[in-house]
Amino acid sequence: MTDIKNITEEMAKAELAQLAELLGKANIAYHQKDAPEISDGDYDRLKRRNFDLEEAFPNLVRADSPSLQIGAAVSEKFEKVTHAVAMLSLGNAFEDGDVFEFDTRTRKFLNASTERISYTAEPKIDGLSLSLRYENGVLVQAATRGDGAVGENVTTNARTISDIPQRLENAPNVLEVRGEVYMSHADFAALNERQTEAGDKPFANPRNAAAGSLRQLDSQITKSRPLKFFAYAWGALSDPLGSTQMDAINRLKSLGFSTNPLTAVCNSPEELIRHYLKIQELRADLGYDIDGVVYKVNELSLQERLGFRSTTPRWAIAHKFAAELAWTHLEAIDIQVGRTGALSPVARLTPVSVGGVVVSNATLHNEDYICGLDSKGEIIRDGKDIRVGDFVQVYRAGDVIPKIADVDMSKRPEDAQKFTFPVVCPECNSPAIREEGDAVRRCSGGMICPAQAVERLKHFVSRSAFDIDGLGAKQVEQFCLDGWVKEPAEIFTLQERFGSGMQQLKNREGWGEKSANKLFDAIEGKRKIPLNRVIFALGIRHLGDSASKLLAQHYGSWDGFETAMISASEPESDALTELLSIDGVGAVMAASAVQAFTEPRERALIDRLVKQLNIEDVAPVAASDSVVAGKTLVFTGTLEKMTRAEAKARAEGLGAKVSGSVSAKTDLLIAGPGAGSKAKKAADLGIKIIDEDTWIELSSRA
Repeated sequence: MTDIKNITEEMAKAELAQLAELLGKANIAYHQKDAPEISDGDYDRLKRRNFDLEEAFPNLVRADSPSLQIGAAVSEKFEKVTHAVAMLSLGNAFEDGDVFEFDTRTRKFLNASTERISYTAEPKIDGLSLSLRYENGVLVQAATRGDGAVGENVTTNARTISDIPQRLENAPNVLEVRGEVYMSHADFAALNERQTEAGDKPFANPRNAAAGSLRQLDSQITKSRPLKFFAYAWGALSDPLGSTQMDAINRLKSLGFSTNPLTAVCNSPEELIRHYLKIQELRADLGYDIDGVVYKVNELSLQERLGFRSTTPRWAIAHKFAAELAWTHLEAIDIQVGRTGALSPVARLTPVSVGGVVVSNATLHNEDYICGLDSKGEIIRDGKDIRVGDFVQVYRAGDVIPKIADVDMSKRPEDAQKFTFPVVCPECNSPAIREEGDAVRRCSGGMICPAQAVERLKHFVSRSAFDIDGLGAKQVEQFCLDGWVKEPAEIFTLQERFGSGMQQLKNREGWGEKSANKLFDAIEGKRKIPLNRVIFALGIRHLGDSASKLLAQHYGSWDGFETAMISASEPESDALTELLSIDGVGAVMAASAVQAFTEPRERALIDRLVKQLNIEDVAPVAASDSVVAGKTLVFTGTLEKMTRAEAKARAEGLGAKVSGSVSAKTDLLIAGPGAGSKAKKAADLGIKIIDEDTWIELSSRA
């Protein structure tokens, strides 16, 4: 992995795209399927790498950035619950220096650089987040975190957990208690013993067992599982629980909830680290899994001032433990071709247990990582000279994604050969090209490459795309291999080409006339579909679910979007300027979207699909009722009563967009002492200018 200091912008673009894909898949596997594919340690390192790249190249932040995502979409098996207060994730600290940075950042935001701030420190339970809603003291609803905004209704199952009170005395009329469902080591071992005796598959670890047990359709199964619950936070409240984090935790305890006895108040980052080390020493004897320590600003009034980023609170951070390690043999290196043509090397390992999970595969990132040298022959930091037959040390990054940490050179076979990365696609023999500055080699075959064709079709029918009932990843892959569907448009001509009965399908095992006709009806039902789903389904590189919604809300209709993309192919066009002005759209994303409409083969594929569809317009996001909602604001000069970060957060919370430069699209300039060229330009453009006091009054009124 190239040091951030030595990385180019093009390299950063490529790596951010790869990280978005890897972390997106990891989120679904962990949060939705309860079957993590990578370790927590690997996940954390990937996310930290993504954060570091975005911090170094802020202009490259993607609309589908992992930094903007929480969890994964809820399963269709459960009724959906919209959280009254979003269930956000936490930022991470991995080193002591990160803890000091968190303290400094907090005090700077609050303009309290010389003051001491107290924090709470509590073990970070490795389980499944759950929100419990009580009304007039009665438990009325329990929901998983889901994607942070919408979770799964698991009320019936939650009622079977002994640690969760059914009724509360002297509680606020509305109280949402949040915490973690987990399973102790002893209970986990006993459960797996019962699973084995019954001939069922044992669980990989306590977290998976807890998550899988809570997310059962049969509540009797949940009842039979030994689940526990620690309360540590809250959502919606009709009355406050206290004035500090610790007061509120004690109040939850008095109401009958189990809270963690290792939670403590610390008055400095040094005290936080000492408590972290104490908990780390106790970790092996706790009897349940933890993966770090969570620090929170203790004063709730300060938490309110600090507020939130898009997916994390500014007033809390998780200090993670180091990943667990294990040694095993590297048996082979395989190359997988992804939807975007990326050639991804995968290590096939002699199975080994790492942190309670059996690992047989590990990511190898790219060819530079394997050989330990970049394209210029320079040694790469974190790069390895990895060869088949090596004895390798494996860790689960973030205890999720398996990676290779080290190679034991003393045990390398004498005949071990350096791995030669293919320069042709192993699926279609098309040239595999590595563009200058790109860490990834990609197949140039496009849709003629069976791997890309299959993966793009799988993407097309995925949950956030067309989501056709009865035509999932496995079915569309088989249809593709059989030659029935080679591109998305052919899904909608299946019935026309094969007849209403589709004899070939009816005769296939697991299908009949009823199921075949049901599939045709489902396909027909998807001809009418919202614009954002169509954009996402096209599988355009760098355009994830969030980016697709962003573009759909901006352009509104297919005609508007298509016309804009075609016009934006002109370098100096107004269409390109407009595209790049959309908050969240960078140069890489814009270029990718435009290319899809200007590359002849890709454009023809899109045109054939659109002829089969009735694409619904998408309305722009409804603005809030504040006086600055939907307006573009610029802050300049010195703000004396709040920090620039706090002012920006307040503006964005009221629905405004904050820009760093003045243009004709600027609606309001807030100018403090020392305002210079921005104030002059705003005056020249006739833009309204106000001072900080007026802004505070305006935003308070809003």
